[in-house]
Amino acid sequence: MSYNQLFDLTGKRALVTGSGQGIGFELARGLASAGAEIIVNDIDEERLTKAAQSLRDEGAKVYELAFDVTDAQQVNDSVNGFEADIGAIDILVNNAGMQYRTALEDFPVDRFDFMMRLNINSVFYVGQAVAKHMIERGSGKIVNICSVQTALARPSIAPYTASKGAVANLTKGMATDWARHGLQVNGLAPGYFKTELTSALVADEEFTAWLSARTPAGRWGEVSELVGACIFLSSAASSFVNGHVLFIDGGITCSV
Repeated sequence: MSYNQLFDLTGKRALVTGSGQGIGFELARGLASAGAEIIVNDIDEERLTKAAQSLRDEGAKVYELAFDVTDAQQVNDSVNGFEADIGAIDILVNNAGMQYRTALEDFPVDRFDFMMRLNINSVFYVGQAVAKHMIERGSGKIVNICSVQTALARPSIAPYTASKGAVANLTKGMATDWARHGLQVNGLAPGYFKTELTSALVADEEFTAWLSARTPAGRWGEVSELVGACIFLSSAASSFVNGHVLFIDGGITCSV
């Protein structure tokens, strides 16, 4: 392989969970731009259909899988059915997740339980279901979406911080178990990015001023700035990278 082909995903098929909007959708767009066929996933079928059509309008080959990532049976049925009916899933991006902010002493138990299922359990469920097929083929790429809160904490988001710390360690565990089978499993940890889910924070002048002062780059990130790292971790360019969490955060985790 010549070096200029290292990032080429032509002939690969990528499943991106929670890709009906936000970071997941942008990562799906980016992988498609590198040549991959895209499997869009979302629990909201209307959002899923809209996202898939948007990608098709840009020239991507797209499949739609509407399943609940927190339901292990749905996950297995959907992944196994796709592998049997359509073909191999070569790349998995475990992106589905949620945030909820409130003081820890007031954090609702049901919200905590759901956050753990969505942010942690889903990574295990989908990762395991897809990895079983990858192991049979002796190759595969898994990218788990972590967070700057994998390494840091802020008031009102302690459960989220716990969940993303767990995803980082699960990533290391997956790499430890599956690297011998030809899989590369890594994490991608975004800092503060402008998305639909952070629009209220972006509009908060006090918070944005704090963030700009706290981040060496001095600004919010744009979701398009995550694409290069995701392509790298999904491509032959990262063939000997395993169990690593790559922070894309404007330098916020390297300064005090």
